[in-house]
Amino acid sequence: MKRLVIVLVVLVGLLVGADFAAATFAEHTVSQKAREQLDLTHDPAVTIHGFPFVTQALSGEYDHINISADGVRVQELQDVSVRADLYDVTAPMSDLTAGNVDNIEIGRLAGEITLKASDIARVAPLTNIDDLRIEPSSKAYVLHGEGVDEEQEAQVEEDSDESTAGVRLSGKADVAGERIEIFAFAMIELDGTTIRITPHRLQFGNDQETTVVPPEVQQALLPHFEADINAGEMPFTVTPTAIRVESGSLTLHGEAENVTFSGVSTAFGG
Repeated sequence: MKRLVIVLVVLVGLLVGADFAAATFAEHTVSQKAREQLDLTHDPAVTIHGFPFVTQALSGEYDHINISADGVRVQELQDVSVRADLYDVTAPMSDLTAGNVDNIEIGRLAGEITLKASDIARVAPLTNIDDLRIEPSSKAYVLHGEGVDEEQEAQVEEDSDESTAGVRLSGKADVAGERIEIFAFAMIELDGTTIRITPHRLQFGNDQETTVVPPEVQQALLPHFEADINAGEMPFTVTPTAIRVESGSLTLHGEAENVTFSGVSTAFGG
């Protein structure tokens, strides 16, 4: 019985190892093709979820494949992160082993592009602001400032959609010969894959104490926070429909159904 148990353990280990090796080969194949079609300088990370892999490979049906890449360059942006989650994927094993992934069918795809604050600071005229920082802000606060009640805030959210968001930009700039901390409250809006930043209000100060900037000064400084940012193309030519603000970054999100791997965009620029 002891020998039988040892034999079974060895067999299971060999099967798991073979399954892992097969999955690694498939991931490497998809990664190389994604690198070619996205025109990246390095192979993106590819993960085929689900175990065992062999049963998925034999059927040619995969529940979830993830493709991600960091450090992608798009014009003046140098550190864009790209992520694509592929669901209900049809990819015959014969195609994968032959390296033919163009006709892989994807039932549903969710794509994201993330831009970091350090990269956004490269876009003019935001280059005039030192130590640019990004934080989320409610749309109601951006448009109306303090004193907005819950009903007004709910109305602002209802009148807008996920293609817009509120953001707080902050940094240091020279004002009348002095180095001053400035907070700009702006709306960001998607126009295709362009992010349009429109500032509405400015404050001087810091996180503990702020002062509302006089209207005449605001008119002179607001253009320093107004910018259009080209984020490149979404993975698999997905059209972005939502944008969210997180501490230190902006993320575009879009989804598509019934697409093929050959639809990967080449517009990222390696």
